Amino acid sequence: MVPVLQLIARDVPALVFPDGADVLQVLWCPLIHSEYDQHSPVPVLRWRSVADLADRPLLDETPRPDEFDDEYVPQPCVVHPTETVEYPGWDMPAELSERVGERSEEMEKSCGISYYDAFTTRQSKVGGYPGWTQPPNWPRCSCGSRMEHLLTISASESCGRWLPVEERTRPGCGWETSDDPERQQDSHEMTMGDCGGVYVFVCRSCPTWPTAHRYDC
Repeated sequence: MVPVLQLIARDVPALVFPDGADVLQVLWCPLIHSEYDQHSPVPVLRWRSVADLADRPLLDETPRPDEFDDEYVPQPCVVHPTETVEYPGWDMPAELSERVGERSEEMEKSCGISYYDAFTTRQSKVGGYPGWTQPPNWPRCSCGSRMEHLLTISASESCGRWLPVEERTRPGCGWETSDDPERQQDSHEMTMGDCGGVYVFVCRSCPTWPTAHRYDC
């Protein structure tokens, strides 16, 4: 298993934690697991507390697994959460989606940016909507409830509207990153297929908060 993400409650106040927990850790085995019909790593969540972790020794460096796929081993980096309001991309009724698509074309012609670039987020995130690249595939819990989107680990971290201006190759461009390694040091550098994403879902209706995941690219 390799560590993928760690979030502390004080940094993401909108994220709901179980009672007694204020740390969320996401890990996965960095190999493709086709037995889950996802052809992706399988994320595992650990809800912990800062107090418990403070009593444990820190590792000098992250252990490297014996077997791994480079596409699913993140480079050490720091998360800088930015709170925003997101609107759905794929997750809209057909009629509304058609109308939004028409308006998006008008937006792109008039101001150079589409609805999907301006109002949806394809980067790694907590909450919001999955950044589907394929038709939506929301999991259902064994209790019958549709699970809610908890977080996304996305390969599109270094592109789109959230890419810092100083990391872009051209002014105004949100899709081409600089070749300067000093400007890419905050990227996790996982490609996950062809700019894929792993979406983690949770059911808070059940006392154990079961999770599921989806992957597309």
